[in-house]
Amino acid sequence: MSQNTFISWTDSTFNIAWGCSKVSEGCKNCYADNMASGFGYDVWGLNKPRRVMGAKYWNEPFAWNRLAEQAGQRRRVFCSSMCDVFENHSTIDQERQKLWPLIRATPWLDWQILTKRAERIADNLPADWGQGYPNVWLGVSVENNDHVWRFNDHLSKIPSAVRFVSYEPALGLVTDLDWLNLDWMIYGAESGKNYRPQDLNWARAAKAKCDEFGVAFFYKQGNGFKSGTNPQFDGKIIQEFPAPRSIPDGLALAA
Repeated sequence: MSQNTFISWTDSTFNIAWGCSKVSEGCKNCYADNMASGFGYDVWGLNKPRRVMGAKYWNEPFAWNRLAEQAGQRRRVFCSSMCDVFENHSTIDQERQKLWPLIRATPWLDWQILTKRAERIADNLPADWGQGYPNVWLGVSVENNDHVWRFNDHLSKIPSAVRFVSYEPALGLVTDLDWLNLDWMIYGAESGKNYRPQDLNWARAAKAKCDEFGVAFFYKQGNGFKSGTNPQFDGKIIQEFPAPRSIPDGLALAA
């Protein structure tokens, strides 16, 4: 967890656990796997344990919420950068149950939850989800058109204050999305020393679709050795954020 982060589209990161398993070609050079291994944690794989966090860690977002309220400025929190909140793993299932009360109790934080397991979102949302929590943004990773089903078949049908796609690592064209139900796209070419090269025309095609359908477009980075170090897109920095939709009869979050 970090109150500040190098991930340019969020303000803070919070992890319900560390560890995951790889499900598609986008996972090949997973930064989180490499980071966990670098710290000596053997937590990647279906049958591997997951690293969990203590009470002090879980209390940190309450401090962020107080600071955001005092400043009168909402804070975005990416959950989780080191695991997948919707992974089918007993430890993740257990820790996810602790996440929803935390989100309800931190109304000044906008929780950005990103998954590759779109098929598991609907069955693992809290019972009081209704039309969505007003401070939760749901997203799926889509690395090329072979994986647009994650959004089209699943997330596009789930009510949420913001529905977004993380087009990272970009490994091919993404043009076949259900654009009418998308609020935000983050584009990022692969980073790290073993990155697979992007074709900038992939970003151009996605940006054109976003412009056509009124979808906010955030260009995170081109290829590079360090995430977020080369954010210019055709000579410009384009880092747009969505306007969350109002939730009718939305859940009254704790103050």
